[in-house]
Amino acid sequence: MRALQVHELEGPHALRLVDDAPEPERGDGVVIDVHAAGVAFPDVLLSRGLYQLKPDPPFTLGSEVAGTVTEGGDAFSAGERVMAFTFGGFAERAAAPATMTFRLPEGWSFEEGAAFVMNYHTSHFALHRRGRMREGDTVIVHGAGGGVGSAAVQIAHGGGARTIAVVSTDAKEEVARRAGADGVVRTDGWLDAVRESTGGRGADIVLDPVGGERFADSVRALAPEGRVLVVGFAEGEIPTLKVNRLLLRNADVVGVAWGAFVGDKPDFSAEIQADLERLAAAGAVRPILDAEYRLEDGAAAVARLEERGALGKVVVRVRD
Repeated sequence: MRALQVHELEGPHALRLVDDAPEPERGDGVVIDVHAAGVAFPDVLLSRGLYQLKPDPPFTLGSEVAGTVTEGGDAFSAGERVMAFTFGGFAERAAAPATMTFRLPEGWSFEEGAAFVMNYHTSHFALHRRGRMREGDTVIVHGAGGGVGSAAVQIAHGGGARTIAVVSTDAKEEVARRAGADGVVRTDGWLDAVRESTGGRGADIVLDPVGGERFADSVRALAPEGRVLVVGFAEGEIPTLKVNRLLLRNADVVGVAWGAFVGDKPDFSAEIQADLERLAAAGAVRPILDAEYRLEDGAAAVARLEERGALGKVVVRVRD
């Protein structure tokens, strides 16, 4: 079958499209004919050998897919439209755990399904489980014009929080506003803008998938007993912190590792999904898509994430 693979750990542009990749084995999971696959930041890291998981090349990228079930065991019937978290999703077929496979909401496209599981489950886990978000909280979202950020804005807004999106361009501001941000500030001077917007109080939660230089200011932006949620390091630099800043604000820095947490907790994954389905039915959450790429152009799709050009979620279309 066709698949987009890493053969050399030299970054997105070194990816190869092959037509002889091995077929996936179902095991006790589900086999899916992949129609669309989501591109996530771990794909960038994996292409350079920088992720915490380090498979030996050649291997197939892609951890989010949507398509139709070909083998579903007892959990799904053949032909059902589903979305799933998996490994090796940039391929014509993929296998996924049944506990991480979910039915596609009525009326959603395969591209929207491929944009959902990782970003929305991560953001829900971050805000509700790790961030203890409450209705009325003020939530700052960094990188709000991208896939994770726009998902987080929607979930925070759907949970009754006041959301302030941090973005770098007009185009990313448009994505953040489509996601429902109550306020938008630019990366340059964002801390002063947040302080002005909150009357000097600061935010209850800062969700940060970016890291780098802005991390210290994220702590400064907190209200008393506020929380910074460390989701990732898209900027590349893993920041450090003088912990006296936490002492002075009675603040928390909270790690968010959704995949590691839910791996052996299928009931918790189902709980997150049930709440996301409630939000989707209410119109509060629905993926905002970036440009669509064909599988043969998948290297450019992954590079778009590395170059931080994404406006919403980047998706690769595998078949018509």
